[in-house]
Amino acid sequence: MQLSEFDYNLPPELIAQKPMSPRDHSRLLVLSKKSGEIEHHNFFELDQFLNKGDVLVFNNSKVFPARFFGTKKITGGKIEILLLNQINQNSWEAVVGGKGKKENLEIIILNQDKPTELEVKLIKKTEGMSWRVEFNFSGKELEKQIDKYGITPLPPYIKAEADAKKYQTVYAKHRGSAAAPTAGLHFTERLLKKLKTKGVQIEFVTLHVGLGTFEPVREEKIEDHQIHSEFAVIDPKTAERLNKAIKNKQRIIAVGTTSVRTLEASFAKGKIQPISDWVKIFIYPGYKFKVVGAMITNFHLPKSTLLMLISAFAGKDKIDQAYAEAIREKYRFFSFGDGMMIL
Repeated sequence: MQLSEFDYNLPPELIAQKPMSPRDHSRLLVLSKKSGEIEHHNFFELDQFLNKGDVLVFNNSKVFPARFFGTKKITGGKIEILLLNQINQNSWEAVVGGKGKKENLEIIILNQDKPTELEVKLIKKTEGMSWRVEFNFSGKELEKQIDKYGITPLPPYIKAEADAKKYQTVYAKHRGSAAAPTAGLHFTERLLKKLKTKGVQIEFVTLHVGLGTFEPVREEKIEDHQIHSEFAVIDPKTAERLNKAIKNKQRIIAVGTTSVRTLEASFAKGKIQPISDWVKIFIYPGYKFKVVGAMITNFHLPKSTLLMLISAFAGKDKIDQAYAEAIREKYRFFSFGDGMMIL
């Protein structure tokens, strides 16, 4: 398939700059992947589309302050760093922005334009835009430094000042994401309680959102795109409960494309396997889903792997129609935007 097939025109004013308050008062477009029928609702009405015994699977990864501004130690040139994946006690994979990047370049991290005690060295270029970088702190002390001087990385299309605390799900637990699993941003404690009362089974997996979120698809033939690895965890007890639900023909509903990738990547030998490892799964039209029966997601960027994933799930024609309808109805798009349920 061609990359241009996944392009669409979005009026800039439909890119959400701030989250809805309360969170569950965002809108919800409901798409039937069987008929193509579209309904318009509010997110707090989600319970109307869930039944007792349905299984909602959330990604409980937690966004951490992964973005840093710094200067080159010798020349003072500006550098920006976005941490992605921790390699060991003092090394990370990171996206590095700025001119004159090279091995052994030393960088001083800034705090409000003032030098701090935190320093970074570029060790070697890895793949795409990323580098292996090394800090002058390690372990828990490095974690404290990251929390002290890091900034929560909001997507570049969010131009307005936003409260970084709102770029975090209410159930976030395991630190490690450079970007929020944004489908989960619509959920409130009140809505979760309402769903549990109805008899919906709640499960959590973990996938730390990494470079794949930021790396654009450049190849015109999408099959040639090389997607990056992401660290995923499904503990044995969760895998056991999910496999029992599948055996009992309960509907598995993934909250977000990150949960979809975790579930589908973990399926092997006829069932979900416990994992705590790097996964690398690129889902585009033609893929046969093994676990996920429905999904809750946001409206995704043109030409993105996430748009390709939902096109594989619902059918490209139906997604094209749903997106055209969402634009006509002035839905809010991207991270802080409205939600979509595909069932």
